[in-house]
Amino acid sequence: MSKTKKSNLFGLSGSVKDQLAQKMLEKRLKKVTEAKMQNGDVLRTRKSLQSNSKIPDEFCRFDMFPGYQQIRILEAGGKQLGVPSPFFKEHEGVAGNTTTINGHEYINFASYNYLDLCGHPEVSEAAKQAIDKYGTSASASRPVAGERPIQRELEIALAKKYEVDDCIVFVSGHATNVTTIGYLFGPKDLILHDSLIHNSVVQGGQLSGATRLPFPHNDWQALDELLFQQRKNYERVLIVIEGIYSMDGDYPDLKRFIEIKKRHKAFLMVDEAHSLGVLGEKGHGLQEQEGVDGHEVDLWMGTLSKTLASCGGYIAGEKALVEHLKYSAPGFLYSVGISPPLAASAIAALKILDREPERVESLKARGQQFLKLAKEKGLNVGSSAGLSVIPIITGSSATAGRLANACFERGINVQPIFYPAVQEGMARLRFFICSSHTEEQIEQTIDILVEEMGKF
Repeated sequence: MSKTKKSNLFGLSGSVKDQLAQKMLEKRLKKVTEAKMQNGDVLRTRKSLQSNSKIPDEFCRFDMFPGYQQIRILEAGGKQLGVPSPFFKEHEGVAGNTTTINGHEYINFASYNYLDLCGHPEVSEAAKQAIDKYGTSASASRPVAGERPIQRELEIALAKKYEVDDCIVFVSGHATNVTTIGYLFGPKDLILHDSLIHNSVVQGGQLSGATRLPFPHNDWQALDELLFQQRKNYERVLIVIEGIYSMDGDYPDLKRFIEIKKRHKAFLMVDEAHSLGVLGEKGHGLQEQEGVDGHEVDLWMGTLSKTLASCGGYIAGEKALVEHLKYSAPGFLYSVGISPPLAASAIAALKILDREPERVESLKARGQQFLKLAKEKGLNVGSSAGLSVIPIITGSSATAGRLANACFERGINVQPIFYPAVQEGMARLRFFICSSHTEEQIEQTIDILVEEMGKF
């Protein structure tokens, strides 16, 4: 910090320099983003291309892609602000409440291992047995290569969890949303999603060609009004919300959204990536939390990489939906099936989830402790419910980066989130809580956060 102050340009104070540099960085990013979005500013017309003997460099060089230019601007901005990159740290073992990086142990808040089932001996043993029996890969798509009993066992278990007809498992959580939304809906349809929805839903909507409109975060009344205005103009309508929002840590009033989808004859999709294993007394998710029948939501989506200690995604719902996706969705039909060891580990994790609800209780207790202490110390936690995801909002990306690095120097591993992953001025540190975090670890972390933030 002292070196930065000594090298201030034009005699400016460190804080003023940071503010100016931050604004310059945001302007440069915005300019590149606009160039990326407005093809007319970058692309020549076909006629002008034909009249030139040389194709412009931006059409044949990867380093001139607008997306790559954004990355370089962020890197340069970090150097100018004296903030080393906090990303791509190498973990040397299982990441739970602690992790080892470069031979040093850290209190860890950068893992989705909410119930500490990744690395659980029972889960690991299930994967090993599946390897011995089936090998490491499904080798081809399931329609082509045939089923493995363990794949269907997982789907049946997940369908039972949601109290619906059936389930289909994909090899990627992100691809689950992209291929499901992109395949089921088209140009005559409307997709309405929460303004803070995950990127995978946005990508799926773009692929579908449907009209896509965001509504204000968790605002069911605004959604209702949008549908009163727009429903008649479209054939199918999909509403997409999340169980727990991965950047903010809050959750929706599900019953209100169910009422709205019924009133306007729309489909409702709930992304449970971060809420299975967290919400509800037994950790069964938003359905249990809100006490609704599983069939009242049309598409239950979730991932296997958080609570279930595996990798992949799933859609659970009625038989017609699942059969349709199994026979026709490109991300399933043309993709390799989930590998047997991944299916086995998810099944084992589901069994432990049902058998040991105390893990869910412990997770909630530590989350509530973190939220309470943070609020008492005046830290900005946004709208977080104090469960598995709790942000500490810093506003400035420079502050978020510096704070993450300062915490790391003091033995705490937490990652910053910058624009464009969140809105400008809403940069943050995102804390993932797990069931094995101790009261002492939470207290120590809050104390260090307050001390380090006081230095900026």
